[in-house]
Amino acid sequence: MNKSIGETRRKTAVRPIGIDLFAGAGGLSLGFEQAGFDIAAAVEIDPVHCAIHKFNFPQTAIIPKSVTGLTGTEIREVAGIGNREIDCVFGGPPCQGFSMIGQRTIDDPRNSLVKEFVRIVSELDAKTFVFENVKGLTVGKHKKFLSELVEEFKTVGYEVRLKWKVLNAANYGVPQSRERLILLGAKKNVPLPEYPSEISNNPSAKQKIPYLPDGPTCAEALGDLPNADLFPTLIDNDAVIGALLDEPSVYASELRCLTNDAWHFGYARNWNPRILTSSARTSHTDISKRRFSETAPGSVEPISRFFRLAPQGVSNTLRAGTDGSRGAFTSPRPIHYKYPRCITVREMARLHGFPDWFRLHATKWHGARQIGNSVPPPMARAIASSVLRALNITPSRPEKTLKLGDESLLKLEMSKAAELFGVEAPNNRRDRKSGAKKRKQIDIEEERILGLAVNG
Repeated sequence: MNKSIGETRRKTAVRPIGIDLFAGAGGLSLGFEQAGFDIAAAVEIDPVHCAIHKFNFPQTAIIPKSVTGLTGTEIREVAGIGNREIDCVFGGPPCQGFSMIGQRTIDDPRNSLVKEFVRIVSELDAKTFVFENVKGLTVGKHKKFLSELVEEFKTVGYEVRLKWKVLNAANYGVPQSRERLILLGAKKNVPLPEYPSEISNNPSAKQKIPYLPDGPTCAEALGDLPNADLFPTLIDNDAVIGALLDEPSVYASELRCLTNDAWHFGYARNWNPRILTSSARTSHTDISKRRFSETAPGSVEPISRFFRLAPQGVSNTLRAGTDGSRGAFTSPRPIHYKYPRCITVREMARLHGFPDWFRLHATKWHGARQIGNSVPPPMARAIASSVLRALNITPSRPEKTLKLGDESLLKLEMSKAAELFGVEAPNNRRDRKSGAKKRKQIDIEEERILGLAVNG
């Protein structure tokens, strides 16, 4: 008699190893950990992101540098894993060069980080890889780049699952419409991972506008969080002992770690669930509040162009804005469906699938950027679980509870973060304005609204 798939999968006392390249704050790291991986190392060039990753993943070795020139041997040494097999390398390298007509687009110098990703996967001799990137790579002339990328992997001994897919986080238990290209690959002697099955199978998830979902809604994600505007201390701080409601939704209960399976196959963290974190207030003018109030849920406020969340729908895509080298522009946060204000970083985190113990940078700009740059952990977990199935590994729940890092990591300015990790600070104009200084009560997005109002 044939055994079931569950019975034939390999059980191991040693957790599989993952390496996160371009790690950011750790959306992929968290999803892979929750699926059953140990994240041995995280490579990230931005020292502020490194600090946040270090706080949330105290067991992971942080490598605060570019992947350019970084060797597989160096990663192994810093991670302390010796010659152990690496089960998966994952990450989302920036791709920018598509203008060189008649040439291989992957050879454009602006795409060098993509080739570095391929090189490191090969040098680490990883069994599998997950390549994450923007949906735009799948359309028009950019398809040529993807085809060249598949060939690059083949030349170093890796097969890629074809046809590639764009996954929407809203189909994997996340109350946000967010589409990302995912490439799954494996060494030629290792089974190729399958794309994970959708949890909610709604065709309209592929639309650019929010829809009525099969999965969690904005109200289910945010309904138990108190209004940040009720806490004066949140004008100058991002945390307060807050009274969360006693009847959270199923979705919110998991993010508050109230359910038996909330930690999945990841490590439990020692944290204080009574503290409302990442909730610094945004002070809006009465004019802006009136406009926000008059905007129907599920529509766009005409002056600011901010989207107002629909309680029974999902969020529009939460974006990161730009870093200091490109002007440090803030990407607009949506308007709350219930309150006449932009949502807080914690509310963004809820819409992204980050649990409440997970902390972001204390400033709204850095915190929102860290969320906007990350892969929603529930979608990352679904992808990582598919990788484990291909590797025939049954995940196990660890008994160890981790202590989160020093809270000073959450407030570091760019220069201080760079000093901590012994690297040169990137050019970051926004950080010099706001880093450790007292927050202005009128934020960048509010100033933009007022400027548009004055100019017509």
